[in-house]
Amino acid sequence: MTVIRLAVALLLASALGACASSSRVMLGQSYAPVDPSQVRIYTTPPPGSVEIAQLESSSAMGFGTQGQTDAAVDRLKREAAALGANGVVLLGVGSTPSAGGMSVGAGSFGSNVAGGIGIGIPTTQKRAAGVAIRVPAASIPPAEPAPRP
Repeated sequence: MTVIRLAVALLLASALGACASSSRVMLGQSYAPVDPSQVRIYTTPPPGSVEIAQLESSSAMGFGTQGQTDAAVDRLKREAAALGANGVVLLGVGSTPSAGGMSVGAGSFGSNVAGGIGIGIPTTQKRAAGVAIRVPAASIPPAEPAPRP
């Protein structure tokens, strides 16, 4: 019974540590929220843009996939949209290894014989940082056409 309680406690601790998060530091005034699909990613701020906030976000714990990177950038876009920004100047994306890992284990005890197996799986969290900006309609560059197959 004690082993089951310990396993449940470890599972809950892993789940809580795997949560995605975001933070912001306001640099200017916010505006009415916009649809996150309208938020564009920039490498440099377009002329006339106004800084709203510095943003940081992270993905849930995983194995360092592109999906985690996409999730961290999408979180930046959602946070920017909530502040009324229609753009994010992407400052960087990186990975942070977890302090622990995801573990799967089993064990048994009987007739003075004990045995067990444990497997440690290292996990990674993706992080993204950017500046939420408001770009005047006249300064928004046209969208690039999709490549033809």
